Amino acid sequence: MMDEPKKNNSSVHAPLRFLFNIFWRFRRSFVKVNKASRIEENGSQKRSNKLVKKLRKSLGLSAAPKGEPRELTVSIELPELSKDEVNKKTENFDSMYLIGEGKYGMVYSAILKHGKLVAIKKLKSPSESGFSAVSNNDFLAQLLRISKLKHENIVELLGYYVDTDVRLLSYEHATYSLHAVLHGGSGYQISACDPVLSWAQRVKIAYDVAMGLAFLHQENIAHQDVKSSNVLLFEGFNAKVDFNIGNPDLATHLNSMRVLGTFGYNAPEYTVTGSLNEKSDVYSFGVVLLELLTGRRPLDRTKPKGQHSLVNWATPRLVEDQVHQCVDPKLMEQYPMSEVIQFASLAALCLQYEPEFRPKMSTLIWKLEQLAGLRPQPSEASENESGVK
Repeated sequence: MMDEPKKNNSSVHAPLRFLFNIFWRFRRSFVKVNKASRIEENGSQKRSNKLVKKLRKSLGLSAAPKGEPRELTVSIELPELSKDEVNKKTENFDSMYLIGEGKYGMVYSAILKHGKLVAIKKLKSPSESGFSAVSNNDFLAQLLRISKLKHENIVELLGYYVDTDVRLLSYEHATYSLHAVLHGGSGYQISACDPVLSWAQRVKIAYDVAMGLAFLHQENIAHQDVKSSNVLLFEGFNAKVDFNIGNPDLATHLNSMRVLGTFGYNAPEYTVTGSLNEKSDVYSFGVVLLELLTGRRPLDRTKPKGQHSLVNWATPRLVEDQVHQCVDPKLMEQYPMSEVIQFASLAALCLQYEPEFRPKMSTLIWKLEQLAGLRPQPSEASENESGVK
């Protein structure tokens, strides 16, 4: 039997060599591209690091402290305060320039070189405030977000200064706080000759505050410290909400799971969850409405037993046939009772125990617009429509 002819090995392996050559060329190309990409990436990183250093220098910061991320990517479109100028204008923060003090800092009055009267808030250090330290990077990042909040009913942040041990913020200067006008204090002592807020002014202030809070809620931010001392009054008693970013832990304002608030204003769920959110803001706003309605403080130990807590005393009286017992006697009955009843009803809705039963700020705005005369009442609107020929 004849042997079978041997197969040509070269013809068998030719396709394999062809595929191998393609793979090798592709791999070499990939390595070159990948290497070039790494070179470009490293170059971009070096340029980014240079930019970070320049930005740190412009913000008055030295190299990043140990343990702090070196990347700083904020660009705050606000004037940077001069620490030397602020020290000079306040005579090194002399008490004669002090106009207020809060949990997170002292507020001073100063006229800076541009000739504008401003409020300077000097934030307390972590050791003074009792709160954990926040890195300059985190502080500036939060400041960046807050600086973009522009609304006619939010106190405007005008400038800042950030250093390793000093943080200063400047705001537009208010005339008084609502708390000072209603209850005295903070440079505003009530006397017999002082004007009393009229009913119309009180309703308008409530409307302004609701507008400011609704704006924050629209931005998915809970204020978490709504109270009359954080309602500032400007010319014509126009009200603005002071968004207290003086808190060293700024995340408390932007994260509803952190603790803040003020006793006497906090919603009931605060004692259970330890957190404050938009619905908690609505509750606290209800307490401010009670202050405007009654002229009383949220907590007043000088009152008779059973009347120390404004909410506990007033809530049962917010019904139509008893609300007259709650009205501030300084108003001397100069108010429309129908409006007082509606105003009291809004306060009662805000003070509902269950958060889900409290209205949204947008709903409150619609009703307060009517009470403030900025929107016709339903009956008036129907009368106007019926009178149109």
